[in-house]
Amino acid sequence: MRIGISCYPTYGGSGVVASELALAMASAGDEVHVISYALPPRLAGTGDRVRFHEVEVRAYPLFEYPPYSLALATKMVEVARRHHLDVLHVHYAVPNAVSAILARQILAPQVLPVVTTLHGTDVTLVGTDPSYLATTRFGVLESDAVTAVSEWLRTVTLEQLSIEREISVIPNFVDASRFAATASTTVSTGAHAAGGEAVPVLVHVSNFREIKRPFDVVEVFRQVSLRRPCRLLLVGDGPELQPVEQRLIELGLRSRVDLVGQVDAIEQQLTSADVFLLTSEQESFGLAALEALAAGVPVIASRAGGLPEVVEDGRTGLLYEVGDTAGMAAGVLELLADPERRRRLGDAGREVAFAKYSRERAVERYRQVYLEVIGARPSRARAARPS
Repeated sequence: MRIGISCYPTYGGSGVVASELALAMASAGDEVHVISYALPPRLAGTGDRVRFHEVEVRAYPLFEYPPYSLALATKMVEVARRHHLDVLHVHYAVPNAVSAILARQILAPQVLPVVTTLHGTDVTLVGTDPSYLATTRFGVLESDAVTAVSEWLRTVTLEQLSIEREISVIPNFVDASRFAATASTTVSTGAHAAGGEAVPVLVHVSNFREIKRPFDVVEVFRQVSLRRPCRLLLVGDGPELQPVEQRLIELGLRSRVDLVGQVDAIEQQLTSADVFLLTSEQESFGLAALEALAAGVPVIASRAGGLPEVVEDGRTGLLYEVGDTAGMAAGVLELLADPERRRRLGDAGREVAFAKYSRERAVERYRQVYLEVIGARPSRARAARPS
């Protein structure tokens, strides 16, 4: 097939999943074209397996805010015409889905089915903002097929957008080959303190936005540090990172924390981890948690959004109510004191990640969606409108 994929070129879950999907499809022999304003990080260094098309947004005195959505639609039209795309798969409702539908209309009579994958904040935050609610609803309803990354997100989408239509759940996934060499969570090698003694390592990965509650991570680390020596590894970047660092300085904990910024090979950062922390107020899926499971690292996380679908409480990790830092700290201490239990949770996490959330399984499901919308043309199965 000739597949177009449009996404945000960020380190967030939607960009990662779109990039991994593009690489998987290309490896299977499909022709894949990625359309965005910058090259997604995980596609860097992959050669010409995936063709990248940059959206250029030009500034004109008339435009106070350059209209990216229109430039995106224009680039979609250009790529679809030139490369005869069979399907356009967009990740995120606004503006990607709306731009894709506009491109589909411009292209007529050439037919271009649009598949939209919802990742979470495009519905739960952006989509419910009065400034974007109508366009988000339009994008979801007008897509030829819609998928969501969790059952929780599917339900929330139908409720918050007040719509009725078919939404297939295709969870996020991991490439097992990337994590095959990571150390299982037996007795982790840990990090080395100043005196040379290995100490346990706690890891948190996020975009450091308020919804991730990174200050809860700091508080959990503080409470654990009072009971036993340990280190904290913070991976990622975002608006809350600098205030978090300042808080660590105030607590006298900065010297025990490593800030590594954004990385592409997250599996390498997890090799020395003992416990993964994810304290989010809301997660539509929790790709960072899934990658930790794939690396054999037990997860301690909030019982929020789609996380309970990913982290099996008591089997692959421990779940707590949002904001329960005392409970999470106690959970960390329990796992650090019981290497055998940590090993069991880590091994179970790898098993679940590779079996239930494999790249091959997800790719096959997306391929089936593509074939269904291609087979349905030119008469598209239109979604039911709100009553």
